[in-house]
Amino acid sequence: MTDTYMETAPKTTHSDDKITYPRFDISQRVEHILFLLSFSILGFTGLIQKYSAYPISDYFIYALGGIERVRIIHHYSAILMMIVSGYHVIILTYKIFVLRVRWTMLPLLEDLLHVYQDVLYFLGIRKHRSYYGRYNYAEKAEYLAVVWGTIIMGLTGFMMWNPLSTTQLLPGSVIPAAKAAHGAEAVLAVLAIIIWHFYHVHIKHFNKSMFTGKLSRTEMMHEHPAELAQIEAGGVYKRPPVKVLRRRQKVFFPVAVIFSLAFGFGIYKFANYEMTAITTIPQGETAQVYVPVTPTPRPSPTPPPTLAPGAEVSAMTWDGYFSGLFRNRCSTCHGVTSVGGLSLSTYQDALNGGVSGPAIIPGDPDKSTLVVKQSTGNHPGQLTLDELDQVIAWIVAGAPEK
Repeated sequence: MTDTYMETAPKTTHSDDKITYPRFDISQRVEHILFLLSFSILGFTGLIQKYSAYPISDYFIYALGGIERVRIIHHYSAILMMIVSGYHVIILTYKIFVLRVRWTMLPLLEDLLHVYQDVLYFLGIRKHRSYYGRYNYAEKAEYLAVVWGTIIMGLTGFMMWNPLSTTQLLPGSVIPAAKAAHGAEAVLAVLAIIIWHFYHVHIKHFNKSMFTGKLSRTEMMHEHPAELAQIEAGGVYKRPPVKVLRRRQKVFFPVAVIFSLAFGFGIYKFANYEMTAITTIPQGETAQVYVPVTPTPRPSPTPPPTLAPGAEVSAMTWDGYFSGLFRNRCSTCHGVTSVGGLSLSTYQDALNGGVSGPAIIPGDPDKSTLVVKQSTGNHPGQLTLDELDQVIAWIVAGAPEK
């Protein structure tokens, strides 16, 4: 029927550009925009964390207020995506169960036929491409990829967000595995959107239907000829009778309310289930460090400052005191993450430094990047005045490791 219609249908004219058919309602367009917004923010903030050792990532991390601020933005965007996904499930269920709308995104056997016909067309054997309905096989595959990706990202994201709770049920090795899967899926999703989706929707032919809600007859002839044939043959969807709708709604609405409450509670627990290991570290004091406009030359030799209460002279080594200090104050950005290429996990890492130079230069605190950064104040992992004095004294003494 479709092939016959397309072979006998008149060619499109300029008047066909003025004839439009509804494609997406306002709720679908708002849902798409919110999902696009959350996905874009998640992709951006996630990739600069994954590739934090690169200078451009380092720049964006500091421009956004530090690694913790980036993670907060990432988490809130994930919550928005979960809310949009939950809304999508409710609306989709309403349309299928109550309105009895055909689930046109579901893959069918005819999609395999369309693939076969398109392969023949690309090989020059067939004169025209297959006649698609409301959604073609590529759009269906992309939709299923979004569903799959959202599930994977949600599960692995929860594991990394709540590692202590996760490892109470699963072995500790699932955390690095979740991190690898989360990052790989993120890269795959971003590349799929940029390479595949942008090309087919915005470059090859700019499809404005997700923003205007409509397609012209000309666009329908090229993109969805089988659906156009069905519409013009009178095969338009008809809403069920009011009595039937109300009977189905009496069943659907209570279930939808229960699902919404359970889903909302799940999101709340997701975001507040535990205080992760990183946040159990005592917070450093926040105090403005006084830095004169003209730095006062440091006398040589510099007498070591008074140690903080409880600190012993024998502990003024990397192994005795400073490895623990840096782990508590700096591990968020300069542990495994290594923002700016700097890791303070080991003594050698501190000597090697990052893109700004060595973090510690024994005997020369003025050229040690760690002291320079900390002396400006308001650093994300700011040391207290006493702690900074201890670091300076330790470096002046040659920064002994043991």
